[in-house]
Amino acid sequence: MHKAAGQRDAVSRAVARDKPVATSVVIPAIMADVEEVEVVVAHHERATLRVGDVFLKIDADQTRTDVEVEAMAMAPIPTPEVLWRKPPVLALAALPGTALGRLGEPSIASSAAWAAAGAAARMLHDAPLPPWPGRSLDELASHLDGECEWLVTNGVLPTDVVTRNRRVAEAALRPWTPVFTHGDLQLTHVFVDVDEITGVIDWSEACQGDALFDLATLTLGHEEHLGDVVAGYGTDVDLDVIRAWWSLRSLLAVRWLVEHGFDPSSPGCEVDVLRSRL
Repeated sequence: MHKAAGQRDAVSRAVARDKPVATSVVIPAIMADVEEVEVVVAHHERATLRVGDVFLKIDADQTRTDVEVEAMAMAPIPTPEVLWRKPPVLALAALPGTALGRLGEPSIASSAAWAAAGAAARMLHDAPLPPWPGRSLDELASHLDGECEWLVTNGVLPTDVVTRNRRVAEAALRPWTPVFTHGDLQLTHVFVDVDEITGVIDWSEACQGDALFDLATLTLGHEEHLGDVVAGYGTDVDLDVIRAWWSLRSLLAVRWLVEHGFDPSSPGCEVDVLRSRL
């Protein structure tokens, strides 16, 4: 959709959702039987290309790739197979199935598939902690205030939208018990086949973080599936805190998305999420 890795980057850089920024392009074959390279996502920090059944991830910051490879090895849920790594390129095998959905588009996945995603999140959160700490509450609050000021000063969003969502976001700024979080568990990163999870991709933001941040990221823009996810998660959660993370993540996302060529005002995306809190 992101320099230390982990949830601190997922919220400070507001990672780009994995929507194509360029159409597929056909290029001369560079290896046997390869005729097409698909640009999955690309900006000045990183790019992901699909070549047949192989994904090539190129990252300017190899510490993120270090985290991704180690996190996938530690995670108790399915992840892509690492085929090879030759910095700055990491080659991963494609996962079977399709993404749970996309931000701004209706999800065709079943309620059972969403529940399975919740169950996978719970399994991850119950696993031993990874070595990467997340951002402190003070750092997060300071960055949030800075982004809110930028949004208002530059006229990007109406003051009442920013003020209301900053108030809602306050509920997320409380102490939590750290768990193994994916850090960017957006629905495009969760792959399903019928009602089963076949794998979770993009682990470079993994860290010790708030479990409800992962659940909020998974359901951002798809509030209608929050009940399914919580049912699959299998324990009571504070829904107000999840809604607070929706506001917080969206407030932090807008500037990053604009500066990296994405449109947060597309229907169903971050700006709509923020306006829905009014």
